[in-house]
Amino acid sequence: MWIPSNLASICCFLLLLSLARCKTVKRDVKALNEIKASLGWRVVYAWLGDDPCGYGDLPPWSGVTCSQQGYYRVVTELEVYAVSIVGPFPTAVTNLLDLTRLDLHNNKLTGPIPPQIGRLKHLKILNLRWNKLQDVLPPEIGELKKLTHVYLSFNNFRGEIPVELANLPELRYLYLHGNHFTGKIPPELGNLKNLRHLDVGNNRLTGTLRDLIRNGDCFPSLHNLYLNNNHLSGGLPDQLANLTSLEILHLSYNKMTGPVTPKLVDIPRLTYLYLDHNAFTGRIPDGLYKHPFLKELCIEGNQFKPGAKPKGAHKVLEVTDTEFAF
Repeated sequence: MWIPSNLASICCFLLLLSLARCKTVKRDVKALNEIKASLGWRVVYAWLGDDPCGYGDLPPWSGVTCSQQGYYRVVTELEVYAVSIVGPFPTAVTNLLDLTRLDLHNNKLTGPIPPQIGRLKHLKILNLRWNKLQDVLPPEIGELKKLTHVYLSFNNFRGEIPVELANLPELRYLYLHGNHFTGKIPPELGNLKNLRHLDVGNNRLTGTLRDLIRNGDCFPSLHNLYLNNNHLSGGLPDQLANLTSLEILHLSYNKMTGPVTPKLVDIPRLTYLYLDHNAFTGRIPDGLYKHPFLKELCIEGNQFKPGAKPKGAHKVLEVTDTEFAF
């Protein structure tokens, strides 16, 4: 049906006006005002009015993103980072049931992540790195089926890495670097078909690579594996060759032993390999020097035998070892 242009403009104006007058659901208003009260003066001056999505002449609160749902608005993103927030994790956050992104990184939050985090069923990105959070990770985090990015590095988490993380089918990036995790890395993480980046470096983890990589179907999309600065033992299993998408393998500063498996040569896109400061023995397989993608090989601090660099080795390969002679 044809509508005169001036009438169409009026309709658009009325629609925008109605959206502007839409109120935020009371649940989200209450939750954000509780958070506002707990975060202190650093955000109070930026959060004006009582409605976090803005109302009238007042804009939405800084770091708060809202979306329209029917006749109401809901909070879908909360980003309040690098403002030195002090105190426990604001539990009221778990009442923002439509959140897709929660970013409170680089603050001074303390205490545990509450088990109520499992209520955020729409959450895709969880970024709490660079805080002072502690205690164990709640298993309820495994209920957040839409999570794609988890950033929990540089906190004080302890205990074992919860096996429930393997229940996150969309997970692509898992950063647990720089905490106090102990025990073995759950091999069930290998069932995550979309996981591209796993960083559990700088913890107190034990076990072996064979414990983690048990079969040929695990970690099908993994590009980067950081296991450095832990207490891993045992050798390099041939199963590493099954990680056909792997580009970075970082095993520095562990307690690993034995020879370097020639199967590493079969990882087609391996680009950076860090084996330094373990107790590896024997010789480096000649094929690694000829690997078409390998750019950096760090092997210092082991017990390798010196050997000649084979002909045809790529000149771009950087080999770091102060005690290794070619």
